[in-house]
Amino acid sequence: MTHHKNLQSFIRELQKKGELAEISAEVDPVLEITDIYDRIVKKNGPALKFNRVKGSDMPVVINLFGSLSRMSSALGVSDIEEIAARIESFTEMKVPAGIIEKIKTIPKLGELQTLAPKIIKSAPCQQVVIRAGEGPMLDKLPVLQCWPDDGGRFITFPLVITRHPESQKRNVGLYRMHVYDNQTTGMHWQIHKDGAEHFRRLAKGSRRRMEVAVAIGTDPVTMFSAACPMPPGMDELMLAGFIRRESVELVRCKTVDLEVPAEAEIVLEGYVEEGEMRTEGPFGDHTGFYSRAKEFPVFHVTCMTHRKNPVYVTTVVGRPPMEDCHMGKAIERIFLPLIKKQLPEIVDMNLPWEGCFHNLMVVSIRKSYPDQAKKVMHAIWGLGQMMFSKCIVVLDEDANIQDAHEVAWRAFNNVDPKRDIVFVEGPVDELDHSASRDFLGSKMGIDATRKSAEEGMMRPWPEDMKMTQEVKQTVTRRWIEYGLDPKYLE
Repeated sequence: MTHHKNLQSFIRELQKKGELAEISAEVDPVLEITDIYDRIVKKNGPALKFNRVKGSDMPVVINLFGSLSRMSSALGVSDIEEIAARIESFTEMKVPAGIIEKIKTIPKLGELQTLAPKIIKSAPCQQVVIRAGEGPMLDKLPVLQCWPDDGGRFITFPLVITRHPESQKRNVGLYRMHVYDNQTTGMHWQIHKDGAEHFRRLAKGSRRRMEVAVAIGTDPVTMFSAACPMPPGMDELMLAGFIRRESVELVRCKTVDLEVPAEAEIVLEGYVEEGEMRTEGPFGDHTGFYSRAKEFPVFHVTCMTHRKNPVYVTTVVGRPPMEDCHMGKAIERIFLPLIKKQLPEIVDMNLPWEGCFHNLMVVSIRKSYPDQAKKVMHAIWGLGQMMFSKCIVVLDEDANIQDAHEVAWRAFNNVDPKRDIVFVEGPVDELDHSASRDFLGSKMGIDATRKSAEEGMMRPWPEDMKMTQEVKQTVTRRWIEYGLDPKYLE
């Protein structure tokens, strides 16, 4: 499989595979593109490229990640599990005991050397340079208004790059940007995000201004990595290098002391200032509901650079399924080995699309002692962004938790509410509109595992009903003899 150096390489691959529909009719970025995309994505349709967008010379691409096959192509693998397996192999590395084992580790250690981004002197993303006051910047972009009650137009797929004011560690986050005018936007980094922490740190130092760079339309792996829940201080560009098996090339910005992906389509350079806030939103969010308008920092654009013929990449979030659902499933599979490293009893996990990533988490565990399911729940609530999980359902290791029907069957039948349901309070996602107040709400854990006498079960737990393998093999062998349609044969 191919690892793409830039966005346009990925677009060409989708064209060759017949997974990109090009629209030559003029379309309006206000609402019209959203409705076209929404109908396509709900039917598991192709990526879309709009070549004539009202008010802009730039084409728009959307739904690049909106299927399992395109998600795999974007990451350069035939199956997402390949990346998970690579991560697992690194987490299982042990200190080599002898010379032979040391030699065996050399290839892996060599691969790690490719993770770090490298800086180059010139780049495609700076073929055109427009400084503030020299002409249109944000006004050139075909920015969408996605939903009728949105507060305006929003850049929805920006890779926002900041540095911690003290440690100087880089963060790449995916934070929407409400466009106010040609030179300013809102910067919607929620209170729990690394970008927001960098901004808060300004108040503790002597500086009141923080430089920010925004890349729009990088290679697909880097775009994906910006959406991943990396631990604080861990560089998303390192993850991109690991997945690509090749360093991400960076170039220094023209007006701020930051580096950006060299192959980006468009780059915005600028700053946010401590104490300057402005109303951002409302915005039709990934929950399928509008997030309300609130005060957020203002991003001032000092320079915009771009390729000679840039493509503007965007996405629309809303009621599932949407493009971000496939990205969320890839994140779930890729990060499972790291979660299992923290909680080795976990066998599998599933974040159903209908739960919008944070509202429902289903896990299966290898149960060894009483109330282990409750231990797992509390551990998850203390594990990075997993703390936002509003409801956790825990099942036994033999449950196929990727099958919603089986999850429902076991949960509905295995639970005694008084004994098996746990309620706690803690942080919730800022977009959780059901919580009584911002940032804090209740959580529920459901222990749907088999119960033992030590857990208060006064009766024997029944066995699952299963047909014998001998009978199943006989029926399979004789299926055609029965005169039944082969499509019903399991």
